[in-house]
Amino acid sequence: MVGKGVNFMTVSVQVRKGETVDKALRRLKKQLDREGVIHEVRERRYFEKPCAKRRRKEKIARFANYLRVRNEKM
Repeated sequence: MVGKGVNFMTVSVQVRKGETVDKALRRLKKQLDREGVIHEVRERRYFEKPCAKRRRKEKIARFANYLRVRNEKM
């Protein structure tokens, strides 16, 4: 199903010679984590209203600013 605003990310890992499948799976998971695929899938699991998205982002920004100010005082 191809919809509006849908981006397909292709992530692949080649199993190297003499490498176990477990190690290749671990590399795949790390690559997925680095590219943010898992985060995006979890984020898109449920619809979030634009005002709720904005509120969540503002809350994150306020907390980051609080941490920055607190660390400057130290």
